[in-house]
Amino acid sequence: MKMLTVFTPTFNRAYCLDKCYQSLVRQTSKDFIWLIIDDGSTDNTRELVNHWIKENKIEIHYHLQDNQGMHGAHNAAYEKMNTELNVCIDSDDYMPEDAVEKIVSFWKRYGNEHVSGIIALDAFGDNKVIGTKLPEQIEQSTLFDLYYKHGVTGDKKLVYRTELTKANPYPIFENEKYVGLAYKYYLLDKKYKMLLMNEVICHVEYLPDGSSLNMFNQYRKNPKGFAFYRKELMKLPFASKSFKFRQAIHYVSSSLMIKDWKFLSDSPKKLLTFLAIPFGVLLFLYISNSSRNA
Repeated sequence: MKMLTVFTPTFNRAYCLDKCYQSLVRQTSKDFIWLIIDDGSTDNTRELVNHWIKENKIEIHYHLQDNQGMHGAHNAAYEKMNTELNVCIDSDDYMPEDAVEKIVSFWKRYGNEHVSGIIALDAFGDNKVIGTKLPEQIEQSTLFDLYYKHGVTGDKKLVYRTELTKANPYPIFENEKYVGLAYKYYLLDKKYKMLLMNEVICHVEYLPDGSSLNMFNQYRKNPKGFAFYRKELMKLPFASKSFKFRQAIHYVSSSLMIKDWKFLSDSPKKLLTFLAIPFGVLLFLYISNSSRNA
């Protein structure tokens, strides 16, 4: 059995998916499966992938589903995979040719059942690390502490133990396509730390139609998903009050968007949410006005 599943959620990305494919073909280690979750594409993604499968250069598994958004694609990926480890490489990203080899060798050397996986580096095409590198003085950290305690910035690449990511699937809300992926990652932080590997294993390109550059639109279009996400973040036992207060502000704003007048009674942090109401109202008005102007 292969050690690693590289999974790629994709939606109408046939025009850029080849770069990801070619990077996987060039891998110095073939100890992986490429799992493509086609989230309802209407372009030629299916034909393209079938062509690659016939080439038989790497092991490819393909799953087509109705469009559910990124989190729905992640749900399908975790359900389908059965390797020990998994990593998400987006359709507009690609891997250095030794990335799989680095992941597998690092895990064989340091991996164990007491950690949830590996945190590694993302970089731009010129190999410049996105944000900061990982702290050299520690070998393990939760994802949350990495950002909010150790001051790390920028996107990082997460390699998880598959048996852990199968639990707690993301909720699917009718007519919405987004729930924050960190919901699952922070749940794992409650029980496990992650190993730190200061190696670039993914090159990132932020395309104009990518979710990273369209977060404001995501906010407006997916208020139920955002309200759920912010409410869950308020429950984190290791988060500071200031962090939870920011989540409460967003929770209020998203709740107003869906006219959920029970948001205060449903909040896991009622006092913080009550104090956040004026700021949440202002944020709601700002987003509403921005939507009308757009």
